[in-house]
Amino acid sequence: MATITLGLAGAIGHDPAASLFVEGKLVAAIEEERLVRRKHAKGELPYLAARQCIQMAGLKAADVTQVAIPYAPTSLFSKARWHYAYRHWYAPDRAVDSVFNGNRRFRRYIKELNGLLEKLHIPMSNVKLVTVEHQLAHASSCYHLNESDEKTAILCIDSKGEYSNTFFGVGENGSIKKIKEFYNPDSLCGMYAALTDYLGFEILDGEFHVMNIAPYGDPDRYDIASLAAFDGRHFKVNNKLIGTVGLRRYKAKSRGHYFSKKLVEMLGPRRAGNLLEDPYVHYAAAIQKLYEDIAAVMVTHYLKDILDETGRLAIAGTGSMNYRLNRRLSSLPYVKKLIVHPACGDAGTAIGAAAYAVRQAGIPLEPVNNFYLGPSFSISQCIEACAIHSDRPQWEELDDPYARAAELLANGQLVAWFRGRMEFGPRALGNRSILANPAQIGIVDVINQQVKFRENWRTYSPSILDSVAAETLPRGFQDRYMCISSPVSAKWKEQYSVVVCEDDTTSAQIVTEEENPDFYRLLKSFQEQTGHGLLINATFSRPGEALVCTPEDAVNMFMGTDLNYMIMEDVLVTKREESARW
Repeated sequence: MATITLGLAGAIGHDPAASLFVEGKLVAAIEEERLVRRKHAKGELPYLAARQCIQMAGLKAADVTQVAIPYAPTSLFSKARWHYAYRHWYAPDRAVDSVFNGNRRFRRYIKELNGLLEKLHIPMSNVKLVTVEHQLAHASSCYHLNESDEKTAILCIDSKGEYSNTFFGVGENGSIKKIKEFYNPDSLCGMYAALTDYLGFEILDGEFHVMNIAPYGDPDRYDIASLAAFDGRHFKVNNKLIGTVGLRRYKAKSRGHYFSKKLVEMLGPRRAGNLLEDPYVHYAAAIQKLYEDIAAVMVTHYLKDILDETGRLAIAGTGSMNYRLNRRLSSLPYVKKLIVHPACGDAGTAIGAAAYAVRQAGIPLEPVNNFYLGPSFSISQCIEACAIHSDRPQWEELDDPYARAAELLANGQLVAWFRGRMEFGPRALGNRSILANPAQIGIVDVINQQVKFRENWRTYSPSILDSVAAETLPRGFQDRYMCISSPVSAKWKEQYSVVVCEDDTTSAQIVTEEENPDFYRLLKSFQEQTGHGLLINATFSRPGEALVCTPEDAVNMFMGTDLNYMIMEDVLVTKREESARW
């Protein structure tokens, strides 16, 4: 009987997702937000995602033999619970709860899980439940999917799991060994999140804004080193300033924040105006630098011996979505290969927990060549989505959608591109993308006016043919998932300034024919028509919305924006002239 492993994520209230392994092969993975159409799907369990994964695999719920979750009980004798209690002495209710009721969240999740499995028609008595510590699930997602005969150093930077938030370890022969962990409230990722909150953004999404604005500021203008420190043995945040709970929290309009009133007294009022203004732009630069500096020092301290031996570093966790940090780590002299899990946030733990369970069962994992793990749709389904839409968009089947898309892009048009299996992870990778010509003057204004409404200082990421990347980007900074920013030359910046950040870097997706033949063919067609082997690649979504999943999602979004052209599989979709409606 085949081992069928269902991985589920979302145990801490956001980013629920599901994955499915058949023996050692990852056959499907999808995020709940794509199906409920609400970004991060807060408060949801991955019911629709799990059901979709089972359907995509051509299986029945009864075929599932084990369920893996990225959450595990924490022993009373663990350092984690006592550390949390000690560091929260000023909030006795939190401290006492961690000691005497430290598995409350886990027990609540198990109760919710029982209800979820019952709803999925997966009898709990018929499956093996594998509970995986949260940071181990993150570690597994980046190590087990990239196993090597050599040792791999592992870093997970996360906001919180059960208690652990930062993990240093080593992967060897399919097993993961812990070297060091840090526990809440002493969280490097939490430090960044606290400043994100202070700078006026929502945690989970706002960190991208802070990271992107950082190059515009002077990191040395203001000293924020008092926020956190690593002394070679202990890492501590100053929880009189950040990572606060209870009475220490700064409150405004009945909402508690992740920082204290003392931080406001030190830095000034929480930002309400332009982020580019002094002092806020400089605070953004300073927190980015402090984040990178501490992470680099900690990697050196705990992992250098392993890195000196093999040079392999795998990273995951919400904090590793920071591609500037990843560039810094890739630049360390003893890092020869940096592996970043493309879905390094909590959704990725659905894959990590399941991969860990599969390896525990002694089953080797098959290589994962791409992260197009969601559903795909037929041409007839795309046509039907157009036919049933109330605004009745026009459509036509194309003999060569690649050439037509390239022609439209060459003429300065935006093209929504919907093809093949949906991506897993936060970034569009060419199957659910809005594409544009990076050499077109004023193209960023067009994207912003028609769909994205971004600040003008924010750049877009490019997707680049592997042959072009080999000639233009340094080898150690090339990545298939837009997870590592790469330095670019002055000439490249002059030619493609819209995809180059203020610090002369770009976060590119390197596209290979093996990984995505359709997207590769489009890029080749565009190169043949224009001489440019790259395209701007933005997510096929409106601000604050999840990436589109189905043809119906795509048509709804297309008709709700000023986009003029969309290609779904081999179907070109356009809008009717207003006069045609009368």
